[in-house]
Amino acid sequence: MTPAKIAALLKQAFVNCANAGQPLTPEQERILLEAVVTGSTSLEGSEAATINPLDELTPEQRQALLNYVEEQEQQGRSWKIALLNDWLEGRPSGAVQFIRDQYGLTWLEQIQPIHLSAYAEGGLKLKVGDRIEVCNALWEWVQEDSPTGREWFPCTVVSIRDNQSLSETDSNIPAETCCTVRFDSGDEYEIQGIYSWNRYNWRFI
Repeated sequence: MTPAKIAALLKQAFVNCANAGQPLTPEQERILLEAVVTGSTSLEGSEAATINPLDELTPEQRQALLNYVEEQEQQGRSWKIALLNDWLEGRPSGAVQFIRDQYGLTWLEQIQPIHLSAYAEGGLKLKVGDRIEVCNALWEWVQEDSPTGREWFPCTVVSIRDNQSLSETDSNIPAETCCTVRFDSGDEYEIQGIYSWNRYNWRFI
């Protein structure tokens, strides 16, 4: 996640706090933005890309986080924004309270979809015939804080394959799984990186 996107997520959280009657002071907003964006910038680079922050968690903590992410996703919410809203409004975060208590904002912002996928894949494997919903962010740019936001469309998985082309030329690049879905209209669409960068653009029905 880029520093600009992190800043945008935080600003949306600030708006949510104000709408809930718990506005932050300008100074609080500035401190949070500085802490998170500075921390995320320091993590950019090839070394950071090879480190999975979830490796630091106990198995129980990892499962609690994965469950939380899935719950928020099913409700159409960004799990990071939901968690930050809890923090900013002083609400307990239930089973994932340990993230605030033990790890903090900088650790949280290190987490990318590919990090979650590394642990979640076992329980998220698709098979032909599965009914899923896909997000319009797959084929068009979607502004997270726009009035329309993300839209979801039901479809059926019709094929799944591993794309070996890149991994055959470079053994350091893992094969990516591609998935073709058929919409109720009969149109088909291929999704690249179904378990990695596009994981959060689809969900089970």
